[in-house]
Amino acid sequence: MKRTTLGGSDVEVSEICLGTMTFGNQTDEAGACAQMDRAVDVGMTFFDTAEMYPVNPVRRETIGVTEQIVGRWLARPGNRDRVQIATKVTGPSQMLRDGQPYDGATVTACIDASLKRLQTDHIDLYQLHWPVRGTWAFRQSWSYAAKPGKQQALDHMADVLRAVQAAQKAGKIRAFGLSNETAWGLGRWCDVADSLNAPRVAAIQNEYSLLHRLYDTDLAEAAVQEDVTLLAFSPLAAGLLSGKYHGGAIPEGSRVAVDKATGGMGKLGGRLTDRAIAATQAYHALAAEHGWDPIHMAVAWQLTRPFRNVPIIGATDLAQLDHMIAGFGKTLPEDLAKAIDRLHRDHPLPY
Repeated sequence: MKRTTLGGSDVEVSEICLGTMTFGNQTDEAGACAQMDRAVDVGMTFFDTAEMYPVNPVRRETIGVTEQIVGRWLARPGNRDRVQIATKVTGPSQMLRDGQPYDGATVTACIDASLKRLQTDHIDLYQLHWPVRGTWAFRQSWSYAAKPGKQQALDHMADVLRAVQAAQKAGKIRAFGLSNETAWGLGRWCDVADSLNAPRVAAIQNEYSLLHRLYDTDLAEAAVQEDVTLLAFSPLAAGLLSGKYHGGAIPEGSRVAVDKATGGMGKLGGRLTDRAIAATQAYHALAAEHGWDPIHMAVAWQLTRPFRNVPIIGATDLAQLDHMIAGFGKTLPEDLAKAIDRLHRDHPLPY
């Protein structure tokens, strides 16, 4: 598998990342370890996790379980040196830290806690899961209202960056990243880092897929100019682009089924809409017209984008992962990429 570097850091990773958010919930430990073994076998050496995982739903009693599973795999002889690990600090949370401030001291403590759960002495990429200011991510864009407080935000960034700088000097982390951030936030994090001679943002992990292309404009420009790599989560739109929810189907063990079984709405965080199903069917028809598997098309398309990005794929079982792996290395033809852009005009922001 091809390799890429995260932003201006020295962290080199595989061009596709394995997401782990189901490990400990939809995916048991044996299945999780089998996935990590298979990923490394095919050259996918970059794994992404977070202190709050597993998710869907997030429960106080399972927070940190995914990191623990990954940590037990990392502790096996030879595994740690073969992979690059990214994790995240959640931010303000009554569930995780009883509302403690999301400040530099919290970040320092959370780095140490993640290192312990991961059974490692360093984290390759440490990310802030959410901006303290709030965000338009996860369908909040429909009613998002930015709040004033520039100086407060800048002071928070400086405090956190000093903690990140100290952690990097201590060898605990190699690079720093953001998640669910905005263009303004990305720019200011870079500015404050420069003013402090602290680690610059190397990566930003935001949602990006055929069905969700909010990143394409201001954020993409900011990332290109600041030399920041996109880590694209939900490249299959939380499973929508697989087509498994067509016709109102809810496969056993799917994210929708698990959500409903635990009292949720079963709407994939607002993604499961009639317009999204229609768009997915259109992309499936386009893939068939060009002789492509729609899942392979969705992932390969990411690698054609005019900015550096690493799609984060996720699977609940080894069969799903193997299906995606079968498409690795396939290059999307230019005519299909152009057809996708035309189709996007007919199905913009379907959720």
